[in-house]
Amino acid sequence: MTQYHYESTQYHQEPAAQAYQHQPQELAQQFAQRFQLLAGNIERIIRGKHEAIELALICLFAEGHLLIEDVPGTGKTTLARSLAASVDAEWRRIQFTPDLLPSDITGVSIFNQAHQKFEFHHGPVFANIVLADEINRASPKTQAALLEVMEERRVTVDAEPHPVPRPFLVVATQNPVDMDGTYPLPEAQLDRFLMKISVGYPDHVSEVEVLKGMPTGPQVERLPVVARASDVAGMIDFASRIHVADPVYDYVVALCAATRTSPHLRLGASPRGSLALLRAARVKAAAAGRHYVVPEDVKALAVPVIAHRLILSPDAELRDVTAAAVLGEITAGTPVPQAA
Repeated sequence: MTQYHYESTQYHQEPAAQAYQHQPQELAQQFAQRFQLLAGNIERIIRGKHEAIELALICLFAEGHLLIEDVPGTGKTTLARSLAASVDAEWRRIQFTPDLLPSDITGVSIFNQAHQKFEFHHGPVFANIVLADEINRASPKTQAALLEVMEERRVTVDAEPHPVPRPFLVVATQNPVDMDGTYPLPEAQLDRFLMKISVGYPDHVSEVEVLKGMPTGPQVERLPVVARASDVAGMIDFASRIHVADPVYDYVVALCAATRTSPHLRLGASPRGSLALLRAARVKAAAAGRHYVVPEDVKALAVPVIAHRLILSPDAELRDVTAAAVLGEITAGTPVPQAA
């Protein structure tokens, strides 16, 4: 029988707006406790990668999607599976291959002889957490099948919309090496991902712990469930109401506007990038136990949220300049609002 490690919080027991109005700081601290409980549960499997785990959880509570790009064997798929195992919600894994069809993801309408009508059979995308493994190995046509559902959280088949459940998170992985037979994600689809991160190699101590724990150590299948889908939905609603002061709004816009005028960039961040950065900053503030966003929340998330949305100029590409480096210069040069 599934055992939950905590009771439902107050924002599930009374109207969300009323709960937030009464005790915003107390609820923010509760959010932080639940957030760290989930992070700690995932860290039982993914050792020494606290930052990557926190970013993945921020994506979940910001109602965004996550793209993990790294070399084989660093735990990309395991991170996604551990997150799914920690939440009592439906999850599906889709292995992207060159012969995968869009209908293999979204579903298909099949004629029912008995009822003399077409019936829609849901595809694997109709889950709370969807792992799109090696997404760059599928054709662009198949990759595009995710565009609508990632942005609008619904699938339209035969002019009929079919909403996906809430919460809904797509965790896609891709391998930056061995690029034969792969199809790079187009900019329009990259922009649908709230963040792009890498897991990276573990440090020496963490890798030793992994070796010592095999084969009897923690496994994904044995991870306890520490949150319900309804709990996650309540936390999402709470995070969306975290207070943002006017100077912080100005700071977000100033950062994104600076990417549009940088001589190192051919394409800067769109307003969707500004919205994504703000949503992620709200969750980071709540995860820190605050009911308000500070500029440091925005600055800390600028690279994972914005860098993959930028297109370098030809000159910058020739000089091997990275989007993350350009964004680092922009954040360093953009004045940070000071507390009154």
